[in-house]
Amino acid sequence: MAAKRTLGEPVVANGHAHTSSHARSKRARTISHTPNETIPQSLANALYAESNVLKIWTVARKALGSVHPPTLFPEYTGRDKTYVYRALDFWTSGFFPGSLYLLLERQILYPAFYNRDSGTPLPHRLLLLHLCQWWTANLHQNAAKRDTHDVGFMIAPWAIKAWELYRDPQSFGSLVLAAHSLASRFDERVQSLRSWDVCHTKRYSFADPSTDFLVIIDNMLNLDLLFWVARDTGDASLYDIAVAHARTTQKHHIRADKSTCHVVNYHSDGRVKAKFTHQGYSDDSCWSRGQSWGMLGFMQTYEWTKDESFLQTARELSDYFLEHLPEDAVPYWDFDAPVDASCPRDTSAGMVACCGLVLLYKALKDTDGKAARHYLESALRILDGTVSKFINPSPARFDVDQTGTDLPTFPDNEPAKQPGILTVPAKEGIKGASTTLSKCPDTILDAATVCNYEFASRRWADHGLVYADYYFLLLGNMLLDLGLVSR
Repeated sequence: MAAKRTLGEPVVANGHAHTSSHARSKRARTISHTPNETIPQSLANALYAESNVLKIWTVARKALGSVHPPTLFPEYTGRDKTYVYRALDFWTSGFFPGSLYLLLERQILYPAFYNRDSGTPLPHRLLLLHLCQWWTANLHQNAAKRDTHDVGFMIAPWAIKAWELYRDPQSFGSLVLAAHSLASRFDERVQSLRSWDVCHTKRYSFADPSTDFLVIIDNMLNLDLLFWVARDTGDASLYDIAVAHARTTQKHHIRADKSTCHVVNYHSDGRVKAKFTHQGYSDDSCWSRGQSWGMLGFMQTYEWTKDESFLQTARELSDYFLEHLPEDAVPYWDFDAPVDASCPRDTSAGMVACCGLVLLYKALKDTDGKAARHYLESALRILDGTVSKFINPSPARFDVDQTGTDLPTFPDNEPAKQPGILTVPAKEGIKGASTTLSKCPDTILDAATVCNYEFASRRWADHGLVYADYYFLLLGNMLLDLGLVSR
């Protein structure tokens, strides 16, 4: 009984139960809209465009008809703007299936925003559901991994949706197993979950987990899995672990100016040994995606706990983020990196931040309307700058191939056509579907940065990135959940 009193209840939106996923830059462009009603139509058009579905579908359908479900999963795009893939146990494997499930959720709960142009065919719900299941069939095994904190990223983006949308029992089991796998990495002395067992760059190397306890700010995003399973199973120990980790992160990852440190290394007794970066510009800089991980992670933690200190932390991190945005509101990869023509952006940091800002709006709209509107408007400024400059155009559209649909029937007056095949034909003026698809980027967004750290074992920037697209789609669904989008 004590556990049930401690743990929160699902958020209810439009009659469906859901769990949490889920000072202003004065130079940034202002987006005009009616507060507390709807977002600008131009942004709605970008968020719910047919081309977004087409890009996810085009990548997903490549696995249709394979003898076995996928074992490689999209991560980032190369120079030709097509995906480079990683093994199923790589930390980003859950994001592409998560994007498929976000489209399925949109189709089920908000069909008007899945197919805004009623004259355009889109993948049928059953086919989309099949792709969701097909792309996750091999990912359930990751739930047993105890060698990484990333088990949350690998499982939660798709398995939570699979349970919420159609009560898939295997996904529920994987969520429970993944939560306990993650919890096994908690150390009572450090009061934190271990992020990495080992870590290597050209500058430093940590290879012995018995002498180093590495924790990264990204780990805040995996707490949502612990909270979710704690609520749905009544296991308060998972809740307590998540809260303890969040408090330790509050204490040691956040600097006096409210910027965040990427990596904290602890002694075995919980004392801080060192603070440094693995993906930012320098040990003392503020890596923009790390800041956004903190924004969203502390807001998710607040949603589960209603602890005002977590809300305050999220606000402070968000204020720092917003104060350091450039004029177009699209963050550079690190807020302290020298800005010149070659300095890369990170649209993934912007999309993660937008999700955190929308949760701030949700938390404050009934108690502090002015602050709530500020955070919502800030999210819309980031979104506007991103879609204005860094959304990938699509030269293709969905169509239906009617070839071969005429069939002999008995009796003769029966309908003589089967439904056509969903296709992505060439745009007018371009010959051949294969030519079109080769020219169509695999990702919705461009200008993301995986890692640009000077001493990283590998640096790559200015590309499409699977989790930039995932959080772009998640943002669209969050705005729908809050009733902020009009038809």
